[in-house]
Amino acid sequence: MFRLIRHAYRKMILKLMFDRYVLNNSLIEADIENTITVRGCKVDPDTLKKKFYHLMLYYPDFAFIFFWRIKKNRHRWRKLFTGNVQCKIFRSTKIDGGMMCYHPFATVINAKSIGKNFQFRNSLTIGNKNNDNKRIPTIGSNVTVGANAVIIGEITIGDNVIIGAGSVVVKDIPSNSVVAGNPAKVIKSI
Repeated sequence: MFRLIRHAYRKMILKLMFDRYVLNNSLIEADIENTITVRGCKVDPDTLKKKFYHLMLYYPDFAFIFFWRIKKNRHRWRKLFTGNVQCKIFRSTKIDGGMMCYHPFATVINAKSIGKNFQFRNSLTIGNKNNDNKRIPTIGSNVTVGANAVIIGEITIGDNVIIGAGSVVVKDIPSNSVVAGNPAKVIKSI
């Protein structure tokens, strides 16, 4: 019985949040559409509102991104949707729409900017070099990063790049590349 009441309460809150934060927000709309597409979710009817509800109710990693986007990391309803997701994205980091994560636990992201359709997995570290926040990465669009990767320093990652799990990226990566290793090296052009 408690679960039904909790579910009904969450859906009521989702309506309020959809109307207030999602409508006319192109970044959140892009996050929703990309996450639905990549995860292969089937939502009926196929409306933005139903997609948002589905992702917020069943994907706490999406809910984490949503609360980050609306700048409400301490929102009173956050725990109802995110559970215990432990991830930090610096407010100064600019990220285009379409961001998606899988199990973002133990992730820290501190970059100048990240392009559209950024995907990442757990234990990602993107940050500065020598504790200097002026020396942080710039990451292009359509970049996918595997688990336990480290990207540090004042470097540029191009567009359409795949960074393998466990890679340590400390130098620029050209567009249309697959990189892996420690230190990361281009292993394939795409």
